[in-house]
Amino acid sequence: METILFVTSTESDGTLNRHALEALGTAIDTAVSLPGSPLVVGLFGEKIEAAANSIANCGAVRFLGVEGAEFTQARYATDAAALEMLCRASKATLVIAPATSRMARVIAGVSHRLNGRIDTHVNAIATSNDQVAITRWFYRQRMFSELTRTQRPWLLSVDSGCHVAYQGGSQNVDIELLPIVLGSDHLRTKVAGFKAPSADQQTIRPDAELLFVTGAGWTKKQKDGQTHPKEAEQLILGFLRETKASLGGSKSLVDMSGEGEQVLQFMSHLNQVGQTGATPRHPKGLSTCCHGEEPHVVGWRFIRERRAVNLDPNCGWARGKADVLYVADAFEVMAKVNALLAEKHSTVNA
Repeated sequence: METILFVTSTESDGTLNRHALEALGTAIDTAVSLPGSPLVVGLFGEKIEAAANSIANCGAVRFLGVEGAEFTQARYATDAAALEMLCRASKATLVIAPATSRMARVIAGVSHRLNGRIDTHVNAIATSNDQVAITRWFYRQRMFSELTRTQRPWLLSVDSGCHVAYQGGSQNVDIELLPIVLGSDHLRTKVAGFKAPSADQQTIRPDAELLFVTGAGWTKKQKDGQTHPKEAEQLILGFLRETKASLGGSKSLVDMSGEGEQVLQFMSHLNQVGQTGATPRHPKGLSTCCHGEEPHVVGWRFIRERRAVNLDPNCGWARGKADVLYVADAFEVMAKVNALLAEKHSTVNA
């Protein structure tokens, strides 16, 4: 029998993000599969009442909380203190948290304070004969392993996109607020402000419905024998602006930017997917001018609908790696798509 603690921070508006709700869904399933294992919810932030009420029907036997103005912003000292207190108060043997940037910064340190063990980037939790095992992918989803541990507490940070987000009715719950005393050493770090690009400049949107992947073909010579990088930039940015999609790049295109070649100015290694790049988890993906080699497709493992545009009917995408392959000129296709999107938006706003 385990005591399972789902723990996370709240957003600035006092709610829980989708990633947190996915981790909660994982915690609920784990508790159900281990008869007699109670589920406890632990939240910390400036205000936690709204977040707790929104998940009131998750089946938790206790709702613990640490709240105050000191927990509004992410800060290692205060977040670690809150997380440690929640873990100790719940007497949890299994702690499940979303692998958000805020939680990822502190959960390993808290594991050390508790003399526990930590595993990150967890994709799934399975139980058999009251034994808990986790699945973890390695080498950018090319290999995976199943791990078990006897040491407790066992802290797990769950990756996004691996579980359906919890959805349940809202009602008032009784929250046990834990008193916490913070000294001046906890508050030395101050958040001076935020700097972020404008919405039109932002190209990495993890929560977007669509991932738009560009390949090196955008920078190659076209049918007129010339390269058209400026036109490519306008088409790609125009599509991102109209759809609010997230931008990905193949390894070959990203590598070109580091070799001093003429490339898309807004593309960086942060946009890379496939091979040693990130593995996106968007519902849909559209690949343009990509070679479609297996390493790139591996990066699309968790995308549920794959479409591609490529002039070469014998490219990798034509061999069953895409749900739909358009054998066409990406410049012409995207120009037409952008025109249709602009027309649609002008009609809606009329």
